[in-house]
Amino acid sequence: MVSARRKAIQSLYRGICTVKTWGSVTDPVTKITTQKETTKFENEPCKLSYEKQTTASNTGGPATISQTIKLSLAPELDVPPGSKIIVTQDGVTNEFTRSGLPDVHMDHQHILLEAFQGYT
Repeated sequence: MVSARRKAIQSLYRGICTVKTWGSVTDPVTKITTQKETTKFENEPCKLSYEKQTTASNTGGPATISQTIKLSLAPELDVPPGSKIIVTQDGVTNEFTRSGLPDVHMDHQHILLEAFQGYT
């Protein structure tokens, strides 16, 4: 049974995500093992949040601006470190990788993301 709190949180989700991993896959016919990308799950409701952080320089130089990207999704979904996470929200699709341990709550989880640049 889904709680009222979880329904309220998920009503804010505006995107969908697909999680892909890189690993060993054995062909069932040839029994040959190769490295390839596989889909762990797809079309899961989610929400991307962006937070800009500005820091001033001690040397009087220009301020540095960084951005924190956070993905909110269902708590039971396991997103391994280094996964490729493809998120479509508000008509825009971007690829990310998981950059930290998930902050898991009873009704949702938050995962900090970085732009995907390739499997590690």
